[in-house]
Amino acid sequence: MIYKVFFQENFKEVPVREYTEAIYVEAESEADVRRKLAPRKYNIEFITPISGAFLEYEENKEDFKVESL
Repeated sequence: MIYKVFFQENFKEVPVREYTEAIYVEAESEADVRRKLAPRKYNIEFITPISGAFLEYEENKEDFKVESL
């Protein structure tokens, strides 16, 4: 399954919406996503699975790229 992960680069700072970034990760579960991203030390705000029409919409964006972890 593909997950969209909203995060902040700096784990030690308070999240600010304007600095939120997103990446797409293929994983088995939300816990698997967190385990794969742990070495990057991101401040993860939200993880959501995407599929169906929402996945098609995201795939049409020019910045859509699934991270291979």
